[in-house]
Amino acid sequence: MNSLQGRRILVTGAGSGIGRAAARLFRDRGADLILAGRHLDTLRDTLPDAVHVVLDHSDDAAVAAYARECPELDGMFLNAGGLVLGSVASTSTADFDAAIAVNLRGPWLMAHHLASRLKDGGSVVLVGSNIGLRAIPDSAAYSVAKAGVHMLAKVLALEWAPRRIRCNAIAPGPIRTAMVDARLAASADPEGDLAALSAVNPLGRLGTEAEVAALAAHLLGGESGWTTGAVIPLDGGADAVY
Repeated sequence: MNSLQGRRILVTGAGSGIGRAAARLFRDRGADLILAGRHLDTLRDTLPDAVHVVLDHSDDAAVAAYARECPELDGMFLNAGGLVLGSVASTSTADFDAAIAVNLRGPWLMAHHLASRLKDGGSVVLVGSNIGLRAIPDSAAYSVAKAGVHMLAKVLALEWAPRRIRCNAIAPGPIRTAMVDARLAASADPEGDLAALSAVNPLGRLGTEAEVAALAAHLLGGESGWTTGAVIPLDGGADAVY
Protein backbone atom coordinates (compact mmCIF):
# COMPACT_ATOMS: atom_id res chain seq x y z
CA MET A 1 0.00 0.00 0.00
CA ASN A 2 1.34 3.42 -0.98
CA SER A 3 -1.55 5.59 0.22
CA LEU A 4 0.86 8.24 1.54
CA GLN A 5 3.23 8.19 -1.42
CA GLY A 6 5.20 11.43 -1.69
CA ARG A 7 3.38 13.16 1.15
CA ARG A 8 5.54 15.06 3.63
CA ILE A 9 4.22 14.34 7.13
CA LEU A 10 5.46 15.66 10.47
CA VAL A 11 5.12 13.28 13.44
CA THR A 12 5.48 14.47 17.04
CA GLY A 13 6.42 12.10 19.83
CA ALA A 14 8.11 9.98 17.17
CA GLY A 15 10.82 8.57 19.41
CA SER A 16 8.74 5.81 21.01
CA GLY A 17 5.39 4.08 21.30
CA ILE A 18 2.55 5.06 19.01
CA GLY A 19 4.62 7.79 17.34
CA ARG A 20 7.39 5.35 16.44
CA ALA A 21 4.94 2.75 15.10
CA ALA A 22 3.12 5.41 13.08
CA ALA A 23 6.31 6.84 11.60
CA ARG A 24 7.44 3.41 10.43
CA LEU A 25 4.05 2.62 8.90
CA PHE A 26 3.85 6.01 7.17
CA ARG A 27 7.32 5.38 5.71
CA ASP A 28 6.22 1.96 4.47
CA ARG A 29 3.27 3.64 2.75
CA GLY A 30 5.49 6.06 0.89
CA ALA A 31 5.57 9.19 3.07
CA ASP A 32 8.50 11.58 3.44
CA LEU A 33 8.85 12.09 7.17
CA ILE A 34 9.90 14.77 9.64
CA LEU A 35 10.21 13.24 13.10
CA ALA A 36 9.94 15.58 16.08
CA GLY A 37 10.65 14.82 19.71
CA ARG A 38 12.76 15.73 22.70
CA HIS A 39 15.64 13.29 22.14
CA LEU A 40 17.68 12.97 18.96
CA ASP A 41 18.88 9.45 19.73
CA THR A 42 15.37 7.99 19.97
CA LEU A 43 14.29 9.78 16.78
CA ARG A 44 17.26 8.23 14.97
CA ASP A 45 16.34 4.83 16.38
CA THR A 46 12.84 5.20 14.92
CA LEU A 47 14.02 5.95 11.38
CA PRO A 48 17.67 6.85 10.83
CA ASP A 49 17.06 8.20 7.32
CA ALA A 50 14.20 10.60 8.20
CA VAL A 51 14.55 14.31 8.98
CA HIS A 52 14.94 14.70 12.77
CA VAL A 53 13.87 17.78 14.75
CA VAL A 54 14.58 18.10 18.46
CA LEU A 55 11.57 20.06 19.66
CA ASP A 56 9.56 20.65 22.81
CA HIS A 57 6.12 21.11 21.29
CA SER A 58 4.86 22.90 24.42
CA ASP A 59 7.48 25.67 24.09
CA ASP A 60 5.94 28.59 22.21
CA ALA A 61 9.23 30.20 21.19
CA ALA A 62 10.73 26.88 20.07
CA VAL A 63 7.72 25.95 17.91
CA ALA A 64 7.59 29.46 16.42
CA ALA A 65 11.29 29.27 15.56
CA TYR A 66 10.87 25.86 13.94
CA ALA A 67 7.91 27.12 11.89
CA ARG A 68 10.19 29.66 10.22
CA GLU A 69 12.35 26.85 8.78
CA CYS A 70 9.79 24.09 8.35
CA PRO A 71 9.17 23.04 4.74
CA GLU A 72 5.68 22.73 3.31
CA LEU A 73 3.71 19.86 4.81
CA ASP A 74 0.99 17.60 3.50
CA GLY A 75 0.05 16.48 6.97
CA MET A 76 0.84 16.25 10.68
CA PHE A 77 0.35 13.47 13.21
CA LEU A 78 0.32 15.30 16.55
CA ASN A 79 0.85 12.41 18.89
CA ALA A 80 3.16 13.65 21.67
CA GLY A 81 1.64 13.58 25.14
CA GLY A 82 2.02 12.22 28.63
CA LEU A 83 -0.09 10.59 31.30
CA VAL A 84 -0.65 12.43 34.59
CA LEU A 85 -2.57 10.47 37.24
CA GLY A 86 -4.60 11.77 40.18
CA SER A 87 -7.93 13.24 41.20
CA VAL A 88 -8.74 16.95 41.16
CA ALA A 89 -8.10 17.01 44.91
CA SER A 90 -4.77 15.17 44.75
CA THR A 91 -3.30 16.73 41.59
CA SER A 92 -1.05 19.69 42.28
CA THR A 93 -1.36 22.86 40.24
CA ALA A 94 2.09 22.16 38.82
CA ASP A 95 1.05 18.68 37.68
CA PHE A 96 -2.16 20.05 36.18
CA ASP A 97 -0.17 22.67 34.27
CA ALA A 98 2.22 19.97 33.05
CA ALA A 99 -0.68 17.81 31.84
CA ILE A 100 -2.20 20.71 29.92
CA ALA A 101 1.18 21.72 28.48
CA VAL A 102 2.21 18.36 27.06
CA ASN A 103 -1.24 17.16 26.00
CA LEU A 104 -3.11 20.29 24.87
CA ARG A 105 -0.82 23.32 24.66
CA GLY A 106 1.57 21.33 22.45
CA PRO A 107 -0.88 20.48 19.67
CA TRP A 108 -2.38 23.96 19.94
CA LEU A 109 1.03 25.53 19.34
CA MET A 110 1.82 23.18 16.47
CA ALA A 111 -1.48 24.08 14.80
CA HIS A 112 -1.06 27.78 15.53
CA HIS A 113 2.47 28.15 14.21
CA LEU A 114 2.51 25.53 11.43
CA ALA A 115 -0.87 26.14 9.79
CA SER A 116 0.83 28.34 7.22
CA ARG A 117 3.18 25.48 6.34
CA LEU A 118 0.30 23.09 5.57
CA LYS A 119 -0.62 22.70 1.93
CA ASP A 120 -4.22 23.25 0.93
CA GLY A 121 -5.95 19.87 0.95
CA GLY A 122 -3.72 18.52 3.70
CA SER A 123 -4.68 16.48 6.75
CA VAL A 124 -3.88 16.67 10.47
CA VAL A 125 -4.53 13.95 13.05
CA LEU A 126 -4.47 14.62 16.79
CA VAL A 127 -4.20 11.93 19.46
CA GLY A 128 -6.76 12.28 22.23
CA SER A 129 -7.98 9.52 24.55
CA ASN A 130 -11.14 7.62 25.30
CA ILE A 131 -10.93 9.03 28.84
CA GLY A 132 -11.27 12.43 27.24
CA LEU A 133 -14.72 11.17 26.22
CA ARG A 134 -15.77 9.80 29.61
CA ALA A 135 -14.50 10.28 33.14
CA ILE A 136 -12.72 7.57 35.11
CA PRO A 137 -11.19 7.80 38.60
CA ASP A 138 -7.74 9.30 39.15
CA SER A 139 -7.12 10.73 35.67
CA ALA A 140 -8.61 14.19 36.12
CA ALA A 141 -5.99 16.45 34.54
CA TYR A 142 -5.25 14.03 31.70
CA SER A 143 -8.94 13.59 30.92
CA VAL A 144 -9.54 17.35 30.85
CA ALA A 145 -6.53 17.90 28.59
CA LYS A 146 -7.54 15.18 26.14
CA ALA A 147 -11.13 16.45 26.04
CA GLY A 148 -9.60 19.75 24.98
CA VAL A 149 -7.69 17.96 22.22
CA HIS A 150 -10.96 16.56 20.88
CA MET A 151 -12.54 20.02 20.73
CA LEU A 152 -9.36 21.43 19.18
CA ALA A 153 -9.75 18.94 16.31
CA LYS A 154 -13.32 20.13 15.72
CA VAL A 155 -12.34 23.81 15.87
CA LEU A 156 -9.47 23.30 13.43
CA ALA A 157 -11.68 21.31 11.06
CA LEU A 158 -14.03 24.30 10.91
CA GLU A 159 -11.33 26.95 10.62
CA TRP A 160 -9.31 25.08 7.99
CA ALA A 161 -12.26 23.93 5.87
CA PRO A 162 -11.93 26.84 3.38
CA ARG A 163 -8.45 25.51 2.58
CA ARG A 164 -9.74 21.90 2.40
CA ILE A 165 -7.40 20.96 5.25
CA ARG A 166 -8.98 18.21 7.31
CA CYS A 167 -8.47 17.66 11.03
CA ASN A 168 -9.56 14.64 13.04
CA ALA A 169 -8.75 13.12 16.42
CA ILE A 170 -8.23 9.51 17.47
CA ALA A 171 -9.34 8.62 21.01
CA PRO A 172 -7.47 5.42 21.95
CA GLY A 173 -8.25 3.25 24.93
CA PRO A 174 -5.46 1.36 26.74
CA ILE A 175 -2.69 0.58 24.25
CA ARG A 176 0.06 -2.02 24.83
CA THR A 177 3.13 0.22 24.80
CA ALA A 178 6.55 -0.12 26.41
CA MET A 179 5.36 2.32 29.08
CA VAL A 180 2.41 0.06 29.94
CA ASP A 181 4.70 -2.99 29.98
CA ALA A 182 7.07 -1.22 32.38
CA ARG A 183 4.20 -0.36 34.73
CA LEU A 184 2.97 -3.94 34.62
CA ALA A 185 6.46 -5.30 35.29
CA ALA A 186 6.69 -3.13 38.40
CA SER A 187 3.32 -4.33 39.68
CA ALA A 188 2.88 -6.89 42.45
CA ASP A 189 0.37 -8.71 40.23
CA PRO A 190 1.24 -8.09 36.55
CA GLU A 191 -1.13 -10.73 35.17
CA GLY A 192 -4.02 -9.54 37.32
CA ASP A 193 -3.43 -5.91 36.41
CA LEU A 194 -3.24 -6.76 32.71
CA ALA A 195 -6.48 -8.72 32.94
CA ALA A 196 -8.21 -5.84 34.72
CA LEU A 197 -6.97 -3.32 32.18
CA SER A 198 -8.05 -5.56 29.31
CA ALA A 199 -11.51 -6.12 30.80
CA VAL A 200 -12.54 -2.47 30.46
CA ASN A 201 -13.62 -3.04 26.85
CA PRO A 202 -15.88 -5.66 25.23
CA LEU A 203 -13.09 -7.10 23.06
CA GLY A 204 -11.20 -7.99 26.22
CA ARG A 205 -7.69 -6.98 25.24
CA LEU A 206 -5.42 -3.97 24.97
CA GLY A 207 -5.04 -2.20 21.66
CA THR A 208 -1.77 -2.15 19.77
CA GLU A 209 0.41 0.67 18.55
CA ALA A 210 0.00 -0.70 15.02
CA GLU A 211 -3.79 -0.34 15.22
CA VAL A 212 -3.53 3.34 16.15
CA ALA A 213 -0.95 3.87 13.41
CA ALA A 214 -3.20 2.25 10.81
CA LEU A 215 -6.14 4.53 11.64
CA ALA A 216 -3.86 7.56 11.56
CA ALA A 217 -2.54 6.54 8.13
CA HIS A 218 -6.10 6.22 6.84
CA LEU A 219 -7.02 9.68 8.13
CA LEU A 220 -3.89 11.24 6.63
CA GLY A 221 -4.52 9.65 3.24
CA GLY A 222 -6.81 10.66 0.43
CA GLU A 223 -9.25 7.79 0.95
CA SER A 224 -10.63 9.62 4.02
CA GLY A 225 -11.15 12.84 2.07
CA TRP A 226 -14.67 13.50 3.40
CA THR A 227 -13.79 12.86 7.06
CA THR A 228 -13.09 15.95 9.14
CA GLY A 229 -13.98 17.17 12.60
CA ALA A 230 -14.36 13.58 13.81
CA VAL A 231 -13.27 12.17 17.16
CA ILE A 232 -12.94 8.43 16.60
CA PRO A 233 -12.86 6.07 19.59
CA LEU A 234 -10.29 3.28 19.19
CA ASP A 235 -10.91 1.38 22.39
CA GLY A 236 -12.31 -2.07 21.75
CA GLY A 237 -15.87 -0.83 22.12
CA ALA A 238 -15.56 0.68 25.60
CA ASP A 239 -17.02 4.02 24.56
CA ALA A 240 -20.02 2.33 22.96
CA VAL A 241 -20.80 0.19 26.00
CA TYR A 242 -19.88 2.34 28.97
